[in-house]
Amino acid sequence: MAIGKQPDVNGGSDDEEGGGDIFAEINITPLTDVFLVMVVIFMVSALAVQAERNQEKRQEQKEKKDKDKSDKSGIKLNLPEGQSAEIDVTKPSLVLEIPPNDKVYVGGKEMTDDQLDNLFRTAFTRDKLTQVILKADRDVVTGRLVNLMERAKRVGLTRLAIGTGGK
Repeated sequence: MAIGKQPDVNGGSDDEEGGGDIFAEINITPLTDVFLVMVVIFMVSALAVQAERNQEKRQEQKEKKDKDKSDKSGIKLNLPEGQSAEIDVTKPSLVLEIPPNDKVYVGGKEMTDDQLDNLFRTAFTRDKLTQVILKADRDVVTGRLVNLMERAKRVGLTRLAIGTGGK
């Protein structure tokens, strides 16, 4: 705020007794500078918030896409962790997927016990070294796995493996 004397209208000197009226003038330059800085700050922060939201949207879309892909693939199994790999990839394999609901799936198709026995026999007649890989969820009862392994052994399939998630 600037304080000064109002110029004398009569053209008299400033030393006269009645000519020393003080007037006040507001300097708005610093106020304008502060507002302009605030506008710049708000613009930059709005862009940062928008970029963060876009990144979150992309992440959500990716998760949804992955979830849709896993839903389409069939059975969702929570496999136990393991690191040893004793499966010979050059030999034919028969992969059984066993979710916690006590059903058995081969190639995404649900199989009954009779169909499994026929499948074991067919696999044995094609190649006696066929590997049977049991991919069982963590929550599957061990008795169910032992039952499937014994049925495969009865037919002659002795190369058995437990599928794990790996690390």
